[in-house]
Amino acid sequence: MKNFWWVNQKQTYRHEVPGEYMWSPKRQKHGQRNHSYDLMTKIRPGDVVFSFADGHIKAVGIARTYCYEFPKPTEFGAAGDNWNSAGWRIDVGFKELTQSFRPRDYNEYVQPLLAEKHAPLKPDGNGNQAYLFKISESLAQFLATKAGAMASEIINHANEVNEQAAHYFVQREQQVWEDHIETQIEQSENNETTRLALVASRRGQGKYRRDLSKIEKSCRITRVDRFEHLIASHIKPWRDGDNDERLDPENGLMLTPSVDHLFDKGFISFDENGKVLVAEVAHHASLKKMGVPPSADYSVGTFTAQQNNYLDFHREFIFLG
Repeated sequence: MKNFWWVNQKQTYRHEVPGEYMWSPKRQKHGQRNHSYDLMTKIRPGDVVFSFADGHIKAVGIARTYCYEFPKPTEFGAAGDNWNSAGWRIDVGFKELTQSFRPRDYNEYVQPLLAEKHAPLKPDGNGNQAYLFKISESLAQFLATKAGAMASEIINHANEVNEQAAHYFVQREQQVWEDHIETQIEQSENNETTRLALVASRRGQGKYRRDLSKIEKSCRITRVDRFEHLIASHIKPWRDGDNDERLDPENGLMLTPSVDHLFDKGFISFDENGKVLVAEVAHHASLKKMGVPPSADYSVGTFTAQQNNYLDFHREFIFLG
C-alpha cells in the first residue's frame, strides 16, 4: 500500500526536483532528533510525493528508492549551512506541473483533510516550517484533482517502480562516495601497512576480517559458521568511521550476505540485549525467506560493551526504524 507525502522545498526545489531526489539532514544542528527528518526513513518505493515551494504545489513524484545515507549535495551551496555532511536521500521521479497551484486558495477544503498534528499547513493556509509531512490519501486525491491529469496519471502508475534498477543506482552512488574516502586515505596515510589494512577493511578483508573472526564465530541470525559464506560487516559503516573505527574488530559482525545487506541498508538492527529490530518499511515476507524472523522477541545473544557503542550509532543513524 502506497503512502502520500508533502515535501517543503523552498530552498532546494531548483536542485531536488530537476535532480529527482529529496535530501535532509539526519539530525538538527545540535544533534536533536527531528520528526520531519525521521519521516524520511518511512518512505517506500512507489509512495507519492507532492512538492511545495513558494506557496505552490509545483511538482508530483514517485519515490524510487528507500531512504539511504548520502552526503549533503554539493549543489546546495549555502542552503543549509549547518546541516551535517551525511544525511538521508531518497530518489524521486519528480514531474513539474504545467500549472502550479496554491493550496491556500482552497483552504476551506484542505483544512478538514489535514492531520491534527504535524500538518503541512497552518490554519490560515500558510505553510508550516518543516521539511516533510505525511498526508492522508484523501488530501492527496484532492491535491491531484487540482494538479491536473498528469498528477492522477503519476499516482495511478505508482506501483510500477523498478526497485531493482533503483537499488543498483544506490549501490553505485554509495560506491562513488566510498571511493572518494579511499582516495583520501591513500593520499594522507604514510604508513603503507596501515593504508593497505584500511583499504582492505572496506571490503571486509585483511587484518580487520582476521581480528573480527576471533570475536564473531558465526552469523548472529542464521548461525552459519563457515567463514567462506560470511561477510565481515562493519556495525558503524566504513564510510562513517574514522581510521581506528574502520580497523576495530569490535565494530563488526560476521553475517551471511543476505543478512549483511539487510543490516547495511538499515532494514534490521539489534538492541543492547541482542533483540532483533525490524524497520517498519522492511518487507516481512522477504525477511523470512532471507532467514530473519520478524518476531519481536527474537534474540541473537549479547554484545560486548564496545559493540553496543557501535550499535548505538547504527540504531540512531543507519536503522530505518
